[in-house]
Amino acid sequence: MPGGNQIIAWAPPDGREVFHTNCPARQVLDHITNRWGIWVLLGLRHRELRFFELRDRIEGISEKMLSQTLRALVADNLVWRRVEPTVPPQVTYGLTEFGAGTADHLGNMFDWIRGNAASMMEECPKDEAAV
Repeated sequence: MPGGNQIIAWAPPDGREVFHTNCPARQVLDHITNRWGIWVLLGLRHRELRFFELRDRIEGISEKMLSQTLRALVADNLVWRRVEPTVPPQVTYGLTEFGAGTADHLGNMFDWIRGNAASMMEECPKDEAAV
């Protein structure tokens, strides 16, 4: 092919440009793909959990980061939040229909990566200087 491949900007049929920073879909995707968003969605994939159960399930996440991540995912309608009027209040989180669909796709990707990670590592060239 003379001149190489052309890169054509992708836009959905409704004409909105998903690569613009003000696109709502991009903002939701940013919350899902931040450091902890994926793990929260995967952590809630099979059942609802209380805040501390979710914190204990996701190794390495601080209470502050879990709280911030949950707040963003609730605002994006991926996660629901239920507060039970007890002392102290019990807060439970689960996936909305949109969140469950998203978590299913993320789970499929995660399962594929986990199943192929060993062969991927074998194919990586080794840095002889580091050995």
